[in-house]
Formats: sequence, structure tokens, C-alpha cells
Amino acid sequence: MAFVSSFSGRAMAEANVVSSALLGPSASTRPPRPTQRRIPSESCRNPFPVNRSVFLAIAVVIGLTCAAIAQSPSNQKTASWTLTWSDEFNGPSGELPDASKWVIETGGRGWGNNELETYTARTQNVHQADGKLVITALKEDFTGPDGIARNYTSARLKTAGKFSQTYGRFEARIKIPRGQGIWPAFWMLGEDIATAGWPACGEIDIMENVGFEPSKVHGTLHGPGYSGENPLTDSYALPDGKRFADDFHIFAVEWEPEAIRFYVDDALYATQTPKDVPTGKRWVFNHPFFLLLNVAVGGNWPKYPDETTQFPQSMFVDYVRVYSRK
Repeated sequence: MAFVSSFSGRAMAEANVVSSALLGPSASTRPPRPTQRRIPSESCRNPFPVNRSVFLAIAVVIGLTCAAIAQSPSNQKTASWTLTWSDEFNGPSGELPDASKWVIETGGRGWGNNELETYTARTQNVHQADGKLVITALKEDFTGPDGIARNYTSARLKTAGKFSQTYGRFEARIKIPRGQGIWPAFWMLGEDIATAGWPACGEIDIMENVGFEPSKVHGTLHGPGYSGENPLTDSYALPDGKRFADDFHIFAVEWEPEAIRFYVDDALYATQTPKDVPTGKRWVFNHPFFLLLNVAVGGNWPKYPDETTQFPQSMFVDYVRVYSRK
């Protein structure tokens, strides 16, 4: 992306959190039915003979339809991938997400990006509702346990220490929030961030949106020598001025040893490979990464809320799913 601190700060803040954590305390099968030949009598025979050409035409249409269904992205996914981890957010409405899957990060230290919010673990900022995860950014005066006074609150979740994976398909169905200064993201960090540091650990931004680009999302890789102002990045724009905040969309990457492909609603829009890395720099996407979801308020890249920004703003996550190749 365009600003160094938009990325290095966010990930370095994550590294500090991880380092602190490491140093602290630790239907039954129905039996086959017997076959029985039934020989129809003359009275049971079809009095309306079937036109062979009509029958063949119908058969062709059915065959083509079945072939199209088999080639649809969802069926290809089922055929090519095995589900390894997911959260469908089907817990009780009003409650926090599953603590066996997610860590809720807290604090108002700006997260290296000059963000304006304090992340909290309150249900006002993060909860499950009607089979969805809801992360809500609020405009309110709030002082957290860290003693930092802020005018906004929101939430940030990660699977660090709970789940990580090397390679596969990582996807989420999300309806993003809207507004100037609002910055939702679905992303990944190398689980070795505490020891390798950032950007050597690697970062995969599956989806980021900044409020002043309502029709566009970004997919980005950060690594040593290609981060901050010079990452490997591309973007996807909805046609006809449609806005991502108006509906749910599926954001995904398919990550293999020699390529990472970025998708929106199963449409491939970018592929990054080791050949895209600057000469002399390393491709670092060959070890486990964990997932993150957050909604930031303000920052060096999205800038800050103004008089047009309405609060509260919520990001709705229908599911997060991770697959491995069969």
C-alpha cells in the first residue's frame, strides 16, 4: 500500500503482542431394496408414444446442465479441497466468538498506524448474531485498561496460538462497513512474527478496504524488501459503481508453494509468485500463517473520519473457512 506505517506499524504492534504472550505465563445406510421385474400388461402400457427426437433433446439439455453445475466454482472447490478449519459463527446471539478459535486483542496504542480506536473485548464491539460475527466501530469516549483515552472503539481478532496453516484456500464471506476513515481487513501473518519480526515473517492481506474507495478492495503481500510503500499488491473494483458495503462478498486467497492467487466472489484478479519478488529478496510464504479480522478507525492510509462518516459502523462475517488441497 501507499504508506509504510500503514503496514509496518500494524504488524510490528502484532509482534510486540506476540512476544509479550510468549514471555508471559504461560445417517445410517439404507439397505438395498430387492429388485423385482414388473412386466406391464397391455392396459398399463403408455398410450402416448414418446417422440425419440424430443427425448434426445431433453437428455442433451439435462446433460449440459449437469456439466455446468459440475464446473461451477463451488463444486470445483468441493472436488479440489478438504475443509481443515472453519467458524460459521453459529454461537448464541449476543455472545463473544468462540474462545477456542479466536483471541480478541485489546488496546488503544494506535497499532503503529496512528489509528484512533481502542480495541476492546466488549460485546458492544464484537459479538455473534444470527449466525454471523459482528465487529462494530463506535464513536464514544473510552479509556481502556492501558489508560489511553480514545474517541472510538472497535475490535480485532486473531487465531494466533489457536490455528495456523501453510498453503491452502483461505476465505471469508463478509459485508464490510462504509465511510471515510473506516478500514476493515481480513488478513494473515506468519506465526513466527515474534522471532523473525516483520516483514520477514510475511503478511498476506486477503482483503482491505479504505472508506474513500467504496467500490474497491486490495490484496497484498508484504515481505523483506517488498513492504510498506512497495509491496506486491493489486486491487479489484466492482462494476457499475457498486459498493462493497451494500452486500456480502467472498474474499479468498489460494496459496501454493510457488503462487498466491487473490479472488473476489470466485473471480481471480491477481496472482503473485516468487518471480514477482524484487531481485535479491526472499519469498517468505512457506511456513504457517494465522488469520486476523479487524475494523480500524482512522490511520495513515485511510485518513480520518469526517462529518460524512456515520457511526456505528459494522462488519458482518458470515463465515471463515480454510481448506487444504486433496
